[in-house]
Amino acid sequence: MVNRGTPVTPRPAATVLLVDPAVSPWRLLMMRRPGGADFAPGAYVFPGGSVHPEDAELGDRDRAAAVRELFEEVGLLLARRRDRRFARNRECADLRERLSAGGGWVESLRSLDLTPALDRLAFLARWITPEAVSRRFDTRFYVARRPSGQTVHPQPGEVTDWLWTSPADALTPGGPTLVHATRRILESVAGEPDAARLIARLRRRPETPPVTPRVVGRPDGGFEIVEERG
Repeated sequence: MVNRGTPVTPRPAATVLLVDPAVSPWRLLMMRRPGGADFAPGAYVFPGGSVHPEDAELGDRDRAAAVRELFEEVGLLLARRRDRRFARNRECADLRERLSAGGGWVESLRSLDLTPALDRLAFLARWITPEAVSRRFDTRFYVARRPSGQTVHPQPGEVTDWLWTSPADALTPGGPTLVHATRRILESVAGEPDAARLIARLRRRPETPPVTPRVVGRPDGGFEIVEERG
């Protein structure tokens, strides 16, 4: 949706490229938004969403939001138990039960002695939606390994389909419907043959300036997106 007035302030958001390095070529998890969704209707995206005030209670608010959104949308939990082992399906089910009963996110985690594994998220990129768009986000993209012992549990109404796919397959002409930012993020990792090496490299790299695309009109009446940094 195009905004023709004063630019809307972008909402902080976070999303996760959850990778499965156990197969070759490595794959990542993508989910399809409902056709009536406010953002990217009908498109395949990475699990993610807006930062909530409570996320700051868990340390790094952006990484905490990424962990929460990953669980809320596809039921996968990047968290450790008291014994420092990673949560598995049992803990995920207990957490869903407490949330369904009305418990808050932070409260429910703490009641189960679960601590978000924020250190498992490697920063990849930051994108800010163009000023010409009425619904804007300032999104940080993270990469993390798929937690073992857990299965996908999509959120009804938020996810209409999901798949594990290699970046190259997702980018094929007959592949899933993608928005511009998702396509560009996929292109940025498609040339890396080793997911473990990708994550290790990202951990050594400082956070990069945001990509700030602009919508530019063409003489033929169409438009194109021009990407800038900073």
